[in-house]
Amino acid sequence: MHIGFQTFVISFQVAEGIPKPSDNDPIDFGDINNVIIFIVVPIVLVIFYYLWRKGKSKGE
Repeated sequence: MHIGFQTFVISFQVAEGIPKPSDNDPIDFGDINNVIIFIVVPIVLVIFYYLWRKGKSKGE
């Protein structure tokens, strides 16, 4: 009886609609949006950061 009650209570604690590690798929680089978000944007941010730091050190 005690195990049945625990199973009953645990079943109510499972969250619905929250991503789980088993639901994750690898990134599809065939989609241009994924290429822009995961490759182009980080590279552009690194380049801008490098140029910003270079300009900041030159101004001192």
